[in-house]
Amino acid sequence: MALLKRKSGKIRVLLVDERNDLQSQIAEYFLKETYGDIYEVQSAGPTNDFIDCELISVMYQNGYDIRRWSSKKFSRKDIMQKIDYLVFLEKATYDRLKDDVPWESPQLLKDFGRKENFESATDDKELYDCYVKLIESVRDWVVETFKDPEKLPEMVVNTVKWK
Repeated sequence: MALLKRKSGKIRVLLVDERNDLQSQIAEYFLKETYGDIYEVQSAGPTNDFIDCELISVMYQNGYDIRRWSSKKFSRKDIMQKIDYLVFLEKATYDRLKDDVPWESPQLLKDFGRKENFESATDDKELYDCYVKLIESVRDWVVETFKDPEKLPEMVVNTVKWK
């Protein structure tokens, strides 16, 4: 698959989780910070909510500042209209939307689960550790997955083609 050439010369990536409040925000931060010279990145969801406050706090405590970011919905006018890769970060959202998205694009999937996975935390320290583990997992995945844009086509799990 040939990558689309943009005026910016960058590959357009849209990162998705259900409410654009957790995994997609983390991935957007690290993709912009690590490979912003290669990728034009946004995140959104089919619905939106406030970004998880505990996520903002834990990221800030670890040197990553997303305090001014906001959750975005697919329907916002400033969300990319043409994208090269649609990346789902929750399997449940992927399963529900994979064939019904408003973009004709290759799709990638990496399931980081949902915040419900944190329910095993019994105190603030354990909850903090759950966030740190998620942040580090997403960071490491982003760094490894996007370091070589030529390998992205090998990771495609679905491609939506409009009739």
